Amino acid sequence: MGLLEDLGIRLLWLDSMGAKSFSISVETSDGKVVIDPGAAAMQPSYPLPPEKKWELRRKALRTIESELVDAVAVIITHYHYDHHFLPGDEDISNKGALRGKTIILKDPNKYINESQWKRARLFLTELLGPGASLREFLEEPREKSFEDPMKYLTIASSRDFGPYQERRNELLEKGRRWFRKLVKKWSSEPWVREFELDDGTRVLWGDNRTFRFGDVEFQLLDPWFHGVEYDRTGWVIPIVIRRSGTLIFHSSDVMGPEIEDYAQRIANLRPDIVLLDGPPTYLFPFLLNRVNLSRAVENAITILRSSPEVVIYDHHLLREKKWRKRLSEVFGAAKEEGVSLLTAAEYLGGKPLIDLI
Repeated sequence: MGLLEDLGIRLLWLDSMGAKSFSISVETSDGKVVIDPGAAAMQPSYPLPPEKKWELRRKALRTIESELVDAVAVIITHYHYDHHFLPGDEDISNKGALRGKTIILKDPNKYINESQWKRARLFLTELLGPGASLREFLEEPREKSFEDPMKYLTIASSRDFGPYQERRNELLEKGRRWFRKLVKKWSSEPWVREFELDDGTRVLWGDNRTFRFGDVEFQLLDPWFHGVEYDRTGWVIPIVIRRSGTLIFHSSDVMGPEIEDYAQRIANLRPDIVLLDGPPTYLFPFLLNRVNLSRAVENAITILRSSPEVVIYDHHLLREKKWRKRLSEVFGAAKEEGVSLLTAAEYLGGKPLIDLI
């Protein structure tokens, strides 16, 4: 048994196993809590035939679905399909797999981009099932003003990026305009309220709230950008898991992290275990430039220097063959710090699929 298993943590599926996912379960004295029950097929550039990619996605979903049988709760950190499945998905054999559980979701009404706003409502509509309508659970917006999250990113804001600074300033201004446009949406369009169904299904929003299931505490943080500042892919809610004096951090999708303040917040927690999504090196240099890749490397090293015992380093970075070379500094720092830095596949005794094909 390893450290994760001793703490009741099971790595259900991550990208190193061949399909996009960041799904784990935590055994509590009340039952299992499944985090991010979703899987997606790898992108076209991944070197496998399409049918094999879909086969691996189905295998991932079967693994996750079997874990849901004994689950008392499900946490979904955001509405990308590698982090949750739709209840009506044809590859899910039990269409009621999520019913009768406490479902804790990223708030679908604020700090969410337009795409995930729509996906959240589709997910909830399918959860309700045929003949039911989400209209019953709509209400007027509860808030009209929303703080710009850049206000709290003081480390990133104070950095001087040299020749890249002018371009960065342009992107930040575009991002502020994008954010203001979203604020208008959040403050004017109908919100979905939390609800409970007759079969015991409870649907709650998780942002900046703490939940306890038996002997395990789940602290869901405030929304973090899904990548760089004002990343158009939206926001996610990382999770701090506490059990018997041990702290586990689940990053969701912070892409490295690429933002210095997030790395420092993780390091300040002094986690024993970090489940960390690395940068999407398969997008380099087109959608991930050299500056932000370097930030992700530096920030991962900041986390390693907080001396966690184990870091599972996976998700986006396991989608192309040069991932380890591009992140060689991170692995060097892990060796220097005496931190066990592993992909999920390696922790489970195998090798990342991308390294084998």
